[in-house]
Amino acid sequence: MAAPVRARFLASKEQFHAYLRAGGEPRGQAGNEGEEEEGEEKKEEVDSCQSEPPAKRVRSEGLGQDGESREDAGAAEKEPGERKRARGQNKSRPCMKPNHYEQSRLCPSVTQGCAEKCFFGPRCRFLHDVGEYMAAKPADLGRSCVLFETFGKCTYGVTCRFAQAHLGDGYQNIVNTELAKQWEGKSLVRNNLSKDLQHQLRKRKFIFKKADEYLRGLAKPHGNGGKGGKATGQSTEEQEVSDCTAPQEALGDSPECPVLPEQGDDPKPDALQSPGPTSGEEASSIKTVGPVTDEDIIKLRSCEKRKLEIQGKLYLAPLTTCGNLPFRRICKRFGADVTCGEMAVCTNLLQGQSSEWALLKRHHTEDIFGVQLEGAFPDTMTKCAELLNQTIEVDFVDINVGCPIDLVYKKGGGCALMTRPNKFEQIVRGMNSVLDVPLTVKIRTGVQEKINVAHKIIPKIREWGASMVTLHGRSREQRYTRGADWDYIAECAKIASPMPLFGNGDILSYEDANRAMEMGVSGIMIARGALIKPWLFTEIKEQRHWDVSSSERFDILKDFTNYGLEHWGSDTQGVEKTRKFLLEWLSFLCRYIPVGLLEYLPQKINERPPYYMGRDYLETLMASQNVDDWIKISELLLGPVPTSFTFLPKHKANSYR
Repeated sequence: MAAPVRARFLASKEQFHAYLRAGGEPRGQAGNEGEEEEGEEKKEEVDSCQSEPPAKRVRSEGLGQDGESREDAGAAEKEPGERKRARGQNKSRPCMKPNHYEQSRLCPSVTQGCAEKCFFGPRCRFLHDVGEYMAAKPADLGRSCVLFETFGKCTYGVTCRFAQAHLGDGYQNIVNTELAKQWEGKSLVRNNLSKDLQHQLRKRKFIFKKADEYLRGLAKPHGNGGKGGKATGQSTEEQEVSDCTAPQEALGDSPECPVLPEQGDDPKPDALQSPGPTSGEEASSIKTVGPVTDEDIIKLRSCEKRKLEIQGKLYLAPLTTCGNLPFRRICKRFGADVTCGEMAVCTNLLQGQSSEWALLKRHHTEDIFGVQLEGAFPDTMTKCAELLNQTIEVDFVDINVGCPIDLVYKKGGGCALMTRPNKFEQIVRGMNSVLDVPLTVKIRTGVQEKINVAHKIIPKIREWGASMVTLHGRSREQRYTRGADWDYIAECAKIASPMPLFGNGDILSYEDANRAMEMGVSGIMIARGALIKPWLFTEIKEQRHWDVSSSERFDILKDFTNYGLEHWGSDTQGVEKTRKFLLEWLSFLCRYIPVGLLEYLPQKINERPPYYMGRDYLETLMASQNVDDWIKISELLLGPVPTSFTFLPKHKANSYR
């Protein structure tokens, strides 16, 4: 359904794009130009590889679909006289590797000032001559480097795309000693993967003592005809003391977990590193010395674990691709109370994959932070939980039982666990037995659209030992279409008591949040609403609608790029990685309609904006769902894109060319 934009702001497709092409000329002139080029516009549309989604065409009847759904379960419905609606994922998106936009790269050993120690010597495929590198290096993107201005030193040196801010004579890297001392010894990003731990995982030398003990218990026969595999739950001794009433301990009161430093092949500023063991001394594979304490031989009872006290708080959902660390920093600034890392696949973590471990990183401003794991079997999930329990610092671990995509579902993970109760139980009980922090579970209403099963599963999850459940009010078949069933969420919240239950789905305004809390849930999780308007957390806390101007929104994007350069790096590779995630976020941001343009409030999450003219050129540009306009916005922040640059959003319905 088209969102209710005031009539005086509405425009036709031709007027909208003509105005943007003209760079913000008066509306009348843009309209005339649009009429002249109408034929050309139609030709471009026919030739386009991905046509404009019908939801963008202003029609009297609404489509009633969000359009963000991933792979469609069946064939898309055909509309008379129109093309098929664009939906599903762009599975064959172009992958821009570093050598696509930087042919000659400087060896990291040169950047770090130890070229004579290059491990590969004469076989190294990177350049060692700084002069040769600088001759081929693209022009700088700006005169100020965010790393140098913030930390007093840019570890990327001559490779930084803002190097003129900190390069002296002979390409020497200038250091602001006074500012650098202020950050010395401080850690801003935690949960890094050390080389020693990565080596242990790759060589399978990490010992999973608790997990192996639990898994051996699963393999034993339990009087059911000699068959094993049934989760046994608590032992007799544990059951006798499970109802103890020890005082609840706040999340921040317990000793911090050991933190591992950043891996060596992805150099970051010293200020961003986490102090911690470099040889995995906290890992179970290393023998310890000294007296044996109670903690070495006595297992924590459920009442002695740290409690997850987040009732009534605003929870930013774990968002694949877009829920990266820089985006979470933006949301924390606007009032998000609880954050969670992107979904991480347990098997990839157990193999020591750097890209998967990067999803676990935690910024120091994230005071209540968890990680989300995806897996299909109790052995890998339990081992992964024990691994994370010993090596990273988190406040809770979440199990993803809500992912609807086929890649995960067909392997038995995500929503498929709701149809595999035995494996589901073994996973929850196993992970709970090896974790010192609370375990939470995120589920959907069910797999099939009209068959809800969450109300049957939630009491079992509580019995298995989970501390909290989050319920997304849609089934797997619905994906992200139609409205979330909050009446059913309210029913499940009563069944879950006394275990907290958070509700999730379709929250885009403080009115939506208020209605959700009236349903009796312990709190709300916000997902797409935060992507469309990250200041939603402020609106909920202050109970108001915030008419954010285009310049304010641009400043938010500027902060995101600065956070991205700080996190991914200010060299060419870091700049392009920041650009990629910025473009992914812009595919959601363009759905926001400024409060001052709406006929009535609030905007609903499933209402797609029609073509409209903003109050200035920048506001109109930000409303475009054309990929090329998003690239134009990225160039305002990160400079020109590399030659032959291409980008497709993750979801087909998010944009067109």
